[in-house]
Amino acid sequence: MSSSISRRTVLTTGLAVVAGSAVSPSHASAVPLAGRGMSLVDNRAWVGRADWAGGKGRGTRLAPGPRPGVTIGRPLGTVDYQDPHTGQASTWEYATWTSPVHHLRVPSTEVIASWNAHAPAGMWIAIELRGTYNDTTRTPWYVMGRWAAGDGDIRRTSVDDQTDGKSTIWTDTFSIDAPESGLRLVSYQLRLTLHRRPGARGGPAVWRLGAMGSDVPGRFEVPASAPGVATGRELAVPRYSQSIHQGQYPEYDNGGEAWCSPTSSQMIIEYWGRRPSAEDLAWVDPAFTDPQVCHAARFTYDYQYEGCGNWPFNAAYAATYKDMQGVVTRLASLPDAETLIRAGIPLITSQSFLASELDGAGYGTSGHLMTVIGFTADGDVIANDPASPSNAAVRRVYKRRQWENIWLRTKRYNAGGKVVSGTGGVCYLYFPVRLTPAQHRALRAVGVR
Repeated sequence: MSSSISRRTVLTTGLAVVAGSAVSPSHASAVPLAGRGMSLVDNRAWVGRADWAGGKGRGTRLAPGPRPGVTIGRPLGTVDYQDPHTGQASTWEYATWTSPVHHLRVPSTEVIASWNAHAPAGMWIAIELRGTYNDTTRTPWYVMGRWAAGDGDIRRTSVDDQTDGKSTIWTDTFSIDAPESGLRLVSYQLRLTLHRRPGARGGPAVWRLGAMGSDVPGRFEVPASAPGVATGRELAVPRYSQSIHQGQYPEYDNGGEAWCSPTSSQMIIEYWGRRPSAEDLAWVDPAFTDPQVCHAARFTYDYQYEGCGNWPFNAAYAATYKDMQGVVTRLASLPDAETLIRAGIPLITSQSFLASELDGAGYGTSGHLMTVIGFTADGDVIANDPASPSNAAVRRVYKRRQWENIWLRTKRYNAGGKVVSGTGGVCYLYFPVRLTPAQHRALRAVGVR
């Protein structure tokens, strides 16, 4: 659970696509909405040499190595930045890379960007989005994040109070203000601004950049699915409790229920055989159990959101580990999750529910991240739920129908009887660069390149 989740004012608005909305063809992956004959999600990622060559670089060059990306070549000049969280002003050399216009195959009410980058001490990046609506007007350039792997130069941050009267940025999510009007985003560009200390050599390198656009129908319930291809399959994912960290590091939102996202992230990172070094963990109080969870909380913390639940920041943290990638997306159905589990790819899911809606949880939440690690022989969901009193208690089995509905719905009733939002299938996917053919096929099947 996350005590910070209330600060994410809009999680999803979710209304059906307006008939007749114009959209140009695209080579992005579109995920079909099960049983509806329409698309739910559009994923576009820039990940290869040809992708980077197709954008417009100003002061950038191709980053060498096995993971092609963009980095600073000859800087355009300098820019001053005053950190809103420290008040410190500093000067940075910078360069930019702007993507081609991507025409969404799903005219969207929401867009979430994510990125994978190397931005150590003395370097940071800004990610922006500009789009065009189906009424032909354009958005401003919205800041989707100012990010660095560390926290010694700038404070990692989302940017509040961005709106043009038609759309708003809510922490990490572009959202149409009034989707019932029929307004949709039909295309967008992403822009990277890479920063380094003046006179430094090299620069931050971005290996993966993309965004997920979606238009999830408004729904309190989703159709029930039958157990499928991952029945009886369980992945050996480490188990970590967020609860044992209650009260640790108030500067990173105080541990406990606020750390569901970094705790889940750390479980999946370690499933893939990565973990922080002893040197990385030297700052953590040696009396604390599972110091790597504290580490994940610190390095996913969003100083504007005042919490560790920024979705793209978690994906970016995962990608700071060797040869790892992280993506924020939505899945259309529980069978999509089964496709991933069968291929050996666990997922981190976001959901909200009353205690009475999920048997065995023992709590209700306005927003919580947990990991899906398998399915029982009857098709029920096996989850590593960090909202558990101990590491040993983290593995849970949740009823398939209950879990499916609370994850995929976009509307629900809270404890006061008020209609509030659900996340509509949001998840994080972390996976290494080197995958098996079956794992590549599974990712493609759910729209991730």
